[in-house]
Amino acid sequence: MLFGGPDRAMASFSNIQKAIDFTMTSFLTTGGIRGGSEKIDRFQPRSFNMGLSKKAYEISGGFGAIHPGEDPDLSIRLWKLGFETKLYSDAFVYHKRRIDWDKFYLQVNKFGKARPILNSWYPEYNKITYFVGFYFSIFLLVFAQDLLLKLYFIYFFILFLVSTYKSRNFIVGYLSIKAAWKQFSGYGFGFIESFFKILVLKQKPEEAFPELFFKK
Repeated sequence: MLFGGPDRAMASFSNIQKAIDFTMTSFLTTGGIRGGSEKIDRFQPRSFNMGLSKKAYEISGGFGAIHPGEDPDLSIRLWKLGFETKLYSDAFVYHKRRIDWDKFYLQVNKFGKARPILNSWYPEYNKITYFVGFYFSIFLLVFAQDLLLKLYFIYFFILFLVSTYKSRNFIVGYLSIKAAWKQFSGYGFGFIESFFKILVLKQKPEEAFPELFFKK
């Protein structure tokens, strides 16, 4: 068995860390699939709040060499071995995320790069990622079809309101817009680069992105 829970931000965290925490956990940005809900997708525990049985570890061998991406890789391998994953919503941890925008962008960019690699390993678990809509909106804008982009402005306004209400802090609400932008663009550009190299050019993941793999 593989199990885990969500994460939260402490009151002592910086405003940037609270904004990043919001975008990484909110239903508005990730659909709550990072530990807050099982309604959208099957739960994949994250390494910051994860446990597994001795049997699951011995059979699977634990984490693989990829990082980031080690969490879904382990979850999927255990699913294929017949194990289940379990979410404990109340078993949260305080997870101090990246402390500045550059480090956060680099992190989500690596997440984007890891996803096509995982898709190539486990094609039966492929899904449409959230970055697609934004870039499709930009594409339509070129042809004066800006409705979707206008909807994104409404979306960001709603995100600001929800984040402000949750944090009781207008600054965190404003910074959450920037955090979401960093999240979408960083993940999206990483995904596009990796998709082209891994799924189009058929490069080996370890050669295309050596920075994503632990050295043996």
